[in-house]
Amino acid sequence: MFEMAKLKVPIIAIVIGEGSSGGALAIGVANKVLMMENGVYSILSPEGYSSILWKDSSKFKEAAEKMRLTAKDLYDLKVIDKIIKEPLEVTEEDFDKITKNIRKEITSEIKALKQLNENEIVENRYEKFRKIEGFKQI
Repeated sequence: MFEMAKLKVPIIAIVIGEGSSGGALAIGVANKVLMMENGVYSILSPEGYSSILWKDSSKFKEAAEKMRLTAKDLYDLKVIDKIIKEPLEVTEEDFDKITKNIRKEITSEIKALKQLNENEIVENRYEKFRKIEGFKQI
């Protein structure tokens, strides 16, 4: 991830279902993180979190609420940059529409990031982390 953070090319990541564990950390290094509306993104599962916090994995629902791992929560915290709308249940017809939406968002982000020089691209990544909200000491 240290090497990835220093890349002088734009990085766009999209959470299409579940971004978790060490992969979630790597996704966060991107200049732009997009997320499907019904996806989840966290470095730890709710079961793992509740096992650590309360020594009881059955409290995973309470843990999931505290973790704020939904697209809306993460957008509000500025962890992700954009939510890509999707239906709750996906049909074959919806799939085509969803992929077109994803393509449109990628194209838009590439166009914006192409305006930056190499140093600005790296600085953009750094500044993205500086703007993440919601941290507090427990």
